[in-house]
Amino acid sequence: MQNKLALQKGGFKRKWRWKPSSILILAVFFIFALASLSIGVARGAVSIPLAEMGSILFLGEQSDHYGILMNIRLPRALVGAAVGINLALAGAILQGIMKNPLADPQIIGVNAGAGFVAITILILFPQSQWLLTPGAFIGAMLAAILVYALSWKNGIQTTRIILAGVAVASLLGAGVSGLLVFYSDRVHGAMQFIVGGLGTSSWPQLKIIAPYTIIGLLLALISSNRLNLLLLSDNNARSLGLNVEGNRLLLTALASLLAASAVSIVGLLGFVGLVVPHAARLMIGNNYRMLIPASALLGAGVVTLSDMIARTVFAPIELPVGIVMAAVGAPFFLYLLKRGG
Repeated sequence: MQNKLALQKGGFKRKWRWKPSSILILAVFFIFALASLSIGVARGAVSIPLAEMGSILFLGEQSDHYGILMNIRLPRALVGAAVGINLALAGAILQGIMKNPLADPQIIGVNAGAGFVAITILILFPQSQWLLTPGAFIGAMLAAILVYALSWKNGIQTTRIILAGVAVASLLGAGVSGLLVFYSDRVHGAMQFIVGGLGTSSWPQLKIIAPYTIIGLLLALISSNRLNLLLLSDNNARSLGLNVEGNRLLLTALASLLAASAVSIVGLLGFVGLVVPHAARLMIGNNYRMLIPASALLGAGVVTLSDMIARTVFAPIELPVGIVMAAVGAPFFLYLLKRGG
């Protein structure tokens, strides 16, 4: 009892204190995200010198590249950064609440639920694309609730959640395949969504996703201590006064909202929510007070840089960013498996 009271009175908080090395790593991640954003704006079929880019952005200079930068490159890079932040945060949150390194929006069925509803809207109601974000969120939440219901048996076990998530994702994937077969004449409009791409990103899409990114990041930062407690056993977390199941449900809703907002904009972009939090964790540790901002910064940089590679490597052919993320993410995930045994 004395040890428990000592833990309650501050032992746990001291364990998760900020370290100078972690602050340095966060600074490196911030520089990486800023550099990726700058390179993503500057590079493309037409390269824009950094000096000219600075003059356009900060001095309002009306140069030959003004239209390309302000109407195409900048909104695309900012949307990519927002998508990276949302997916990375969703993955980090899900891995924490489920205490399972395989947990991410794609594997536990959240992405599949969002994608199924979004593709249904794209194919059956193409004139109602304003419904994409709320519809994707509803689909993600219904998928998450179904996964929880299927995996509940005298409580929640993370292994059952993963297995139920895989089953739900497979079922919804079959539904998407059926839609594509029955409406084959409309497949082209949904293909970029299925692969995941930023080719249609613009200022209106940034206005849609930005509030979710800002609010989601703030809520994730506020919830960081709860996520740290959830890393303990359920009994220990309850002894410290945490409503374990209630917080799991609320944080699952937050992760679903973040994933759904990204899916509604960019499509079924995989590996970001799985790989980015792991990469951040390797360098900064498990403290969610630092892992949340680290995952956000790294996710923004990785997606923006991957999109630049997708646009330039095979120019003038432009690959969807989802292909590049899969090409980079799959080997890195295999490395993590090998490294962790």
